[in-house]
Amino acid sequence: MGRGVPPDSRPPLGPLVLLVLLAAVLPSPAAGVNVAAVLAAFPNFSDFLRLLTSSPVAGELTGRSSLTLLAVPNANLPRSPSAFAAASGADLADVLRYHVLLEYLSPSDLARLPASGKLVTTLFQTTGRAPSDLGAVNLTSSAAGGHSSTVVVHSPAPSFPGSNATVLGAVTREPYNISVLAVGGLIVPSGFDIAASGSESRPAVNITRVLADARGFNVAASMLEASGVADDFEADERGAGITVFVPTDDAFAAGGLPDAAGRLQSLPADRKAVVLRFHVLHSYYPLGSLESIVNPVQPTLATECTEAGRFTLNITRSNGSVAIDTGVVQASITRTVFDQNPVAVFAVSKVLLPKEMFGQGNTASAAAAAAPPAAMAPDASDDGPTPPTKLSSPPVWATARGANWSCIGFVYLQLHLLLLLLLLLLPLV
Repeated sequence: MGRGVPPDSRPPLGPLVLLVLLAAVLPSPAAGVNVAAVLAAFPNFSDFLRLLTSSPVAGELTGRSSLTLLAVPNANLPRSPSAFAAASGADLADVLRYHVLLEYLSPSDLARLPASGKLVTTLFQTTGRAPSDLGAVNLTSSAAGGHSSTVVVHSPAPSFPGSNATVLGAVTREPYNISVLAVGGLIVPSGFDIAASGSESRPAVNITRVLADARGFNVAASMLEASGVADDFEADERGAGITVFVPTDDAFAAGGLPDAAGRLQSLPADRKAVVLRFHVLHSYYPLGSLESIVNPVQPTLATECTEAGRFTLNITRSNGSVAIDTGVVQASITRTVFDQNPVAVFAVSKVLLPKEMFGQGNTASAAAAAAPPAAMAPDASDDGPTPPTKLSSPPVWATARGANWSCIGFVYLQLHLLLLLLLLLLPLV
């Protein structure tokens, strides 16, 4: 009589197969949020989307999930968001970070707000620049638990009043990944007056004086002084800081393209100012940070005056140094001129010429590329926010409801498949 394998010695494959099939059927954890893709479907938020993508904030959301974005409709944005933020001593990027809540909140969550409100941490709190817990927002309802309640977003500290805004309605959501709520205006965090008063004892860095003391930057210093661009740096220094790439006098002499120096000097004043702003990042990056930068494509001050994805620099580490690619010019950092938080100044080997103005076929359209869109152009007569307007809710909410029914149908189908697999595998278990 041959020896067979005892029936009870066979490995129990049923549970293992069940786990494998469950892993295949159940949805995978949520990936990072692509804010640009989410907001791109809503044209009435195009200006707010451009502010996000022309700042470092959009890149900082990569890899994050379970967020709530407080988006401002085009009609409710101030004429000049940068000036609006600077008037409160704030940096525009930090103001935008204050609109990213690190918690998923659906309209039903807002309807269940307690009478005392709900404190929610924002992306701004993670920077370490927010005094105490003033990087959070407090969501309060005028009639907690009621269906017709009005939700207001404001500072958690009544003694340090920042700006506030009313939630106009839900725009769209991907359950438990991202929820987009429309608010009636930009919200400036409170406490910037404290930071500003603390920084008054430290005078702003005079970039032209730094270049004069360093020597070898006469051309750049004179161009900055004559254009008035250097005066714009002071407000930026008080926010997230600035990083300035300054061509040496030899770099201006060498140019970078045939007769590039002559073409640059012959530009009208407004277009020359765009090229100068193209040499500045709207954040403080010491050399070590540039060498290990996560997102190589960086917006510049010139990006803020145009549209997302234009006038950017590609910064990478190459052959032991930091390389900067504009699309038409490849330069490198040759030395550190000045580095004291929140200002870093680096010498570069070539004049950084933007492809939007000096690329092949772009010469004729350079003026159009350099001019800021009319919707975002500064207006001296009205630099405050326009009165809030109501959203056209039905089309937006209809889109959100359609997406929700699709998600419910998908989950319902998965449950049926799971039940079928359980019935098929039950004899094996």
